[in-house]
Amino acid sequence: MSKSDNRFAIALITVLFFLWGFALNLNPILIPHLKKACQLTDLQSALIDSASYFAYFLIALPAGLFMKRYGYKAGITLGLLLFAGGTFLFYPAAELRQFSLFLVALFVIATGLTLLETAANPYITVLGDSETSTQRLNFAQSFNGLAAFLAPLAGGAFILSGKNVSASEQQAMGSTQFEAYLKEEASSVQVPFLIIGGIVLLVALLISRTSLPVIEEVDDSPTASQGSILSEKNLVMGVIAQFFYVGAQVCISSFFIRFVGQVANIGEKEAAKLLSFALLGFMIGRFFGTFLMRYITPPRLLALYSLLNIGLLAIAVFGHGMVPVYTLVGVEFFMSIMFPTIFSLSIRGLGSKTKLGSSLVIMAIAGGAVFPVIMGRVSDMTTMQTAYLVPAICFLPILYFAIKNLSVKHVALTTSH
Repeated sequence: MSKSDNRFAIALITVLFFLWGFALNLNPILIPHLKKACQLTDLQSALIDSASYFAYFLIALPAGLFMKRYGYKAGITLGLLLFAGGTFLFYPAAELRQFSLFLVALFVIATGLTLLETAANPYITVLGDSETSTQRLNFAQSFNGLAAFLAPLAGGAFILSGKNVSASEQQAMGSTQFEAYLKEEASSVQVPFLIIGGIVLLVALLISRTSLPVIEEVDDSPTASQGSILSEKNLVMGVIAQFFYVGAQVCISSFFIRFVGQVANIGEKEAAKLLSFALLGFMIGRFFGTFLMRYITPPRLLALYSLLNIGLLAIAVFGHGMVPVYTLVGVEFFMSIMFPTIFSLSIRGLGSKTKLGSSLVIMAIAGGAVFPVIMGRVSDMTTMQTAYLVPAICFLPILYFAIKNLSVKHVALTTSH
C-alpha cells in the first residue's frame, strides 16, 4: 500500500469518527428536549442513552463476526446505511410524538454506529506504523471531539426552543394549546435529522465506490491465537474499564444541561452553548493528549487524568454557583484521551484475535446505557448535583486498569499489512 493510498484511507476513515461523534453528542440535546416534548422524568429521559448504547452491547459481537467474514469496508457501508435509516425514523416519531418510536430510531442509529466503531477503531490503528498506533487513533478521535463540540451548538440552535412552560402556565394555556405546544417542540427534530441522514447516505455512496486497503491481521506471537479470548486478562480488564468510562462520559455530558440549570439557574439554550464549550475542551484535550504521549506513556497519562477527574467531580457535587459548572468543563478535557487509550491498551498483542477483541471493547460501550439510568434514578430521588457521584465512582476502575498497564511504554497492535 502506497503512502498516498494510506493517507487517503486514514482521511476517509477519520470522517466516520466525525459522523458518529456528531450523532452521539446530540443525545445531551435530545434528553432535555424530549423530556419536555414527551413529558418525561429524569429516569425516563435517560432511556435515550440506553437505547443508543445498549445497541453496542447487542450488536458489537455480531458486527465483529460480520467483518471477520466480509471485511472492514462491508461493515462500514452497512453501518452507514443503518445510521441513515435511523435518522429518517425521527420524522414519524416526531409526527406521532411517540417516545417509544424515538427510542427505536435511536437504537437503529446506534446499530449502525456500532458497525462503524467496530471497524474504524482497529482499522485506523493498523493503517501505518504500529509504534504510533495510539497517537493515530487519538488523532482520528480528535475529529470525533470536533463533532462533539459542534453537535450541541447545532442542536441548541435548531432543536431547542428555549421555551419552558411552568405548571401554572400549562393550566392557563388549556389542554388543546398545551398539546399544540408539545407537538411543535417534538417537530423541531424532523428537518435536522433528515439532513443528517442525507449526508450519511452520501458518505456511504463514497465509501462503496472507493477502494480501501485490505488489512490482513497475522500473529507475531505463538500464543496469540491460543485459548479463549476471555483468557486475555488485560483485554478483560480493558473491557471493564471501557464499560465504566463510557458510562461516566455519557452521564457527564447527557445531564450537563439539567445540571447547570439546577446548580446555576441557566436556561437550556445558554446551557447548550456551555456544553459545546466544554466539548471544545474535550476536542482540544484529544490533540493535547496526543502531543503529551510523546513524553508521557499512555497508561501513566490515563492514570493521572483519572485521578484529576475524581477530584473535579467531588468539587462539582459539593460546590456552589458556577464553580461546579467550571469543574465539569475540566472533566470533559481530562476525559478526552480515555476511550482511545483504553481501546489501544486493551487490544495490544491480540494478533488474529484483534477483531473479536475489538468487538468486546466496543460492547463495553453499553456502560452508556446503564449508568445514565442509575444517575437519573438518583437524581429523581435526590438532586441532579448529587447524582454526579455516579460518574465519579466510575473513574476508579479506569484508574486501576491504568496502573496495571504502567509498565507498557508503547501501545501497538501486532498486526501487519
